[in-house]
Amino acid sequence: MNPWRLVYRSPRPEDEGLREALCTLGNGYFATRGAAAEAVADGVRYPGSYISGCYDRAASSVGGHPVDNEDLVNVPNWLPLTFRAGREDWLAGGDPRLTEERVELDMLRGVLERVFRVRHHGGATTLVRQRRLVSMSDPHLAALEVSLLPENWDGELTVLSALDGGVANSGVARYRTLPGRHLRSLGSGGRTPEELWLRTATRASDVGIALAARTRVSRGAAPGSAAVRARGDWIGCELRLPAVLGQAVTLEKTVALHTSRDHAAGSPLSAARTSLARADSFDTLLRCHAAAWRRLWQRCSVDIDDQEDQRILRLHLFHILQTLSPHTADLDVGVPARGLHGEAYRGHVFWDELFVLPFLNLRFPETARGLLRYRWRRLPEARAAARAQGLRGAAFPWQSATTGREETQRWHLNPRSGRWLVDNSRLQRHVNIAVAYNVWQHYQATGDTRFLTDFGAELLLEAARTLADLAVYDHRLRRYVIRGVMGPDEYHDAYPGRDLPGVDDNAYTNVMTVWVLRRVPEVLDALPGPARRDLRERLDLSRAETDRFARMTRRMRVPFHDGVISQFAGYENLAELDWAGYRAAYGDIRRLDRILEAEGDTCNRYRAGKQADVLMLMYLLSEEELTATLHGLGYESDSALLARTVDYYLARTAHGSTLSSVVHAWVLARADRRASWRFLRDALRSDIDDVQRGTTAEGIHLGAMAGTVDLVTRCYTGLTIRDGRLCLDPVLPEEFGFLAFPLRFRGHWNVRLRFRAGGTEIGVPPSRLPPVPVRVRGQTVEAVPGMPVRLAAR
Repeated sequence: MNPWRLVYRSPRPEDEGLREALCTLGNGYFATRGAAAEAVADGVRYPGSYISGCYDRAASSVGGHPVDNEDLVNVPNWLPLTFRAGREDWLAGGDPRLTEERVELDMLRGVLERVFRVRHHGGATTLVRQRRLVSMSDPHLAALEVSLLPENWDGELTVLSALDGGVANSGVARYRTLPGRHLRSLGSGGRTPEELWLRTATRASDVGIALAARTRVSRGAAPGSAAVRARGDWIGCELRLPAVLGQAVTLEKTVALHTSRDHAAGSPLSAARTSLARADSFDTLLRCHAAAWRRLWQRCSVDIDDQEDQRILRLHLFHILQTLSPHTADLDVGVPARGLHGEAYRGHVFWDELFVLPFLNLRFPETARGLLRYRWRRLPEARAAARAQGLRGAAFPWQSATTGREETQRWHLNPRSGRWLVDNSRLQRHVNIAVAYNVWQHYQATGDTRFLTDFGAELLLEAARTLADLAVYDHRLRRYVIRGVMGPDEYHDAYPGRDLPGVDDNAYTNVMTVWVLRRVPEVLDALPGPARRDLRERLDLSRAETDRFARMTRRMRVPFHDGVISQFAGYENLAELDWAGYRAAYGDIRRLDRILEAEGDTCNRYRAGKQADVLMLMYLLSEEELTATLHGLGYESDSALLARTVDYYLARTAHGSTLSSVVHAWVLARADRRASWRFLRDALRSDIDDVQRGTTAEGIHLGAMAGTVDLVTRCYTGLTIRDGRLCLDPVLPEEFGFLAFPLRFRGHWNVRLRFRAGGTEIGVPPSRLPPVPVRVRGQTVEAVPGMPVRLAAR
């Protein structure tokens, strides 16, 4: 097994959507699913392409209620290329004449390879080899190479290559009853296969999109004739080629894609035509593309000794980089929860950046900073949302897209019952916590005071102000409380029998609010004096307000019951679920919420969670940090309390989210390494095995993929950054013989860390930069550039 390759042999139709998602190719600017070049959307195959940050809005009605959804747009399909022998029918998606198909994703070079045979009438066969790339070197280019070898016949081949603008968003079955056509045609043109073009624009957001395509023979006999055909929002060319037994003919299709959102590009069509005219041959494009991927892998590859787990980790890294590459740093985009791989969650930005940015901070800090700037640019909308609720600061939306307005749907469909239900997800105020946490972690990883001065401090402070204003002082409890929210669990959006949505004093929200408020004076102190004064004045941040923040860090309420931290106030009053009974009845109960609703029941009645909630505290905070926070609030806390809390919620979690296994693997890493390893394996395989039965076909789970990499590289190594030092406390799973990976630390590129049972090695590349201070289990050393440091295990 090659740990750099994902291989599919004769894929089954029921697995086609999964394969297409996992074989997506992208470069951070746009991505294309791994559908066959001859395929069309037919309910089995789905050749979608998506441009980062390209959304469009459409209005509709659900159950008599008006609904306004903004979708990541499925843009014109650049792939279409098919052929026929003689006067046979064109080869089509799922064609029974296609045999012996093999599809390989080469992650090292970012290339999708496909080999198959076509059996024609009379026993003739043609061997077809294809290579595809979406250029990581030039983010506006993609290319497809097709080689056709008549194995036992002579005659004529006709190749059809096209651009198709007649596409719609139809990749998620439960959305298909809603409007999905987001493109309007602006025309097409071109007189020869050397340059065809197609122009469209999104209907509501009016984003102009242009593609220019060149199809030519690169090896073999020249075309006998060529013709251009156009109809509506489709344009293509036919090339007639002599088919000679045993002699292959190779064609290249090169496509340039531009939008009206591009920098320094003029009109999208002129930019696309210019990019196409400058594009080199397929071989040259591939060489530059593979070199760009090689440079990326040098900065972030993770090496372990288990070949299968190595392969999956690389697959996860591969898809992170295809969605959020260095090209992303200069775009106005956030972290799409399902990557650029499909249309689930409508391509929206949730809190998944909380799981993704730790990886980027230590490898691609410019990309992380660009993603944080996405939030900063939407501060006006978040501030308006806060004001509408009578709050100061900025209330960030649970789901975000173009403008930063709240995009969370008001209704959602339960496929099990067929009913549309009220959706209260917008009450997940902890998205503000994610924004603030990521600002602080980015600063800790980079030490970049300019980032704080430019916009990071403002972003954190405004998120903190809204969190503080959500809290009110309860004189009876003599504590600050936060009412009417949803926690990360998502299964509990109200109390049983209560009309108002939300729960009170969600422990995760309350404790992390305290954590955020404790960062406020540290952020202000980190700013240069003039910048601090300027920021206080611009935000009208008074001493009285920051004093109130300080009081909250001492008097916020955290509920407890039965010797554990309560998920929220009143959690102990809920009924216990018959877990064994439901597993016996349904088998897979990850989506317990849908099962109970179909039965006429609700998760609100039970101590049953979708995913980690309270345990998120132990994912984001060290034991020392969490204990100190609780002590600062006047609560007794120790390792025994945290251990009891972990055990309590482990037994009451359905793991209905791929993020849940990531969090549980993290919190068990030091207490129960074997259980942690099992959860890590579950998280590693969640997409490649499609454990949620069909969801991966709609888009990969980017947060879970990044979370697995973070688990291996930060959690199991105890990697933190404190006071400008790299701190390491490795506790590797027994299954790891070794672990090695690079990171970027405060100006040092590719600091190499290597862990074995016998000890730790730190290698800093030669440079004139100062040594890297490293602390490993009480041993403090300075890693001098060019001089590896080896520390024996204790």
